[in-house]
Amino acid sequence: MIKGGNAFVPSVPLRVAVRGGVDAAGLLLAADGRVRGDLDVVFQGAPVHPSGAVRLAAAEDGTAWLDVNLTSLEEAVDRVLVVAVTEDGAMRDIAGLSVEALAPDGTSVVRYDVTDAGGETAMVLAELYRRAGGWKFRAVGQGYLEGLAALASDHGVEVAAEDVPAAEPGHEPTATVIVPQAPPAAHPAAPTMAVLQEPGPAPAPAAPAPPAAAQPWRWSFGPDFEPYARTGRDNDVITVDGLPRGPVVVELAISGDGYTGLWVIDRLNKDKTNLVNSTEDNFQGRLLTEVPGNGRLRLRLQAEGPWQVRVLPLAQARTLTGEWQEGRGPEVLLHTGGTADLSIHYRGDDNLIVHLYELAGHEDPTALPKKRNVVNEIGRRRETVPLPPGPLVVQMEMADGPWRARLKGMESSDGPQEPAQVSWSGGAPRGQKEDSGVRKMQNWLRRSRW
Repeated sequence: MIKGGNAFVPSVPLRVAVRGGVDAAGLLLAADGRVRGDLDVVFQGAPVHPSGAVRLAAAEDGTAWLDVNLTSLEEAVDRVLVVAVTEDGAMRDIAGLSVEALAPDGTSVVRYDVTDAGGETAMVLAELYRRAGGWKFRAVGQGYLEGLAALASDHGVEVAAEDVPAAEPGHEPTATVIVPQAPPAAHPAAPTMAVLQEPGPAPAPAAPAPPAAAQPWRWSFGPDFEPYARTGRDNDVITVDGLPRGPVVVELAISGDGYTGLWVIDRLNKDKTNLVNSTEDNFQGRLLTEVPGNGRLRLRLQAEGPWQVRVLPLAQARTLTGEWQEGRGPEVLLHTGGTADLSIHYRGDDNLIVHLYELAGHEDPTALPKKRNVVNEIGRRRETVPLPPGPLVVQMEMADGPWRARLKGMESSDGPQEPAQVSWSGGAPRGQKEDSGVRKMQNWLRRSRW
């Protein structure tokens, strides 16, 4: 199974193997995506849930076992997260990191091998969640550069202040601006688009916000919903009903040559906005558009060959850091820190067009502010663009060819410094060891205080 994939599993007692020599834990979440209390966390210090439905067995030969009896889970439990934590090094250093669910007779039901781990020290590997009267398994692979404390906080665990390691001098978080957004009363109704693939992972619901100075960065602009995907072949019209209003990312991948065009269609079934106009073979890219007030997004696709379209929340766009990020084709990137310079190396032959959407002071979460063009060149380029403080959206509207981008000289309240390696959930500076913080959190776990 690939990251974001999911499949139904039998509603029986499952044995979940977490391989790679990492520590494992299980979080039992209610429908709001949060634990109901400390007892809903199964880990080394509390290896058995009070209901007996989830148990953590002793690790053997580098494999940790989490027994999940789907038939005896309480009705209030909506999903079970399978979590991995490493004390030495990062997830990218773990050989053979994987999670596999086994039936009572030992038959493999589903397996997910993590192949794109980075500097994270804690990760939600997978989740078992209720769907249509049964249970499904989703390969999540969501890592946390800030470690276990950030993962726990994202799912409603109150981390005691005295147990959270203080930031090293000079490594305070650089993100200082948060776009206000009222939390939704509930997740919106599921879109009615006929999908050939189940939704991929959705952002974890946000925990109550602590004071801004102590809060790791969390992107909060734009609607929150579960991503939806559809596959097809050649020309088609794609309709998604029931989406919340606001800016979203449309991910398009085509296997084939020839012309590729993608347009947003208005209520009169006329082309409104052109999102793609490319002659690249095997086109791929992420595009930025807005869902109108009626919650219906209609796209007209012109393509030759099989394709996949995914509609994603803006929060699932990649976050710019001091590390080079590589891509090919249009892209949507997020900047969440202080002033910085954006370095872009473009190796395509056609146009490179880059826009900025500055969100600081923008009060309408249902629409993007006016865009500002910062690059409009043809052919191979090396561009450096000064960025104002985040939050802002960097849209590579056109980029027919390979590129790479990173931040340079980001400033925080204490002056210039190289940017931290941050993800959507926050991050730790490159080269800064998290061992001490992880050990402190691990000890905290073993004292049954999670």
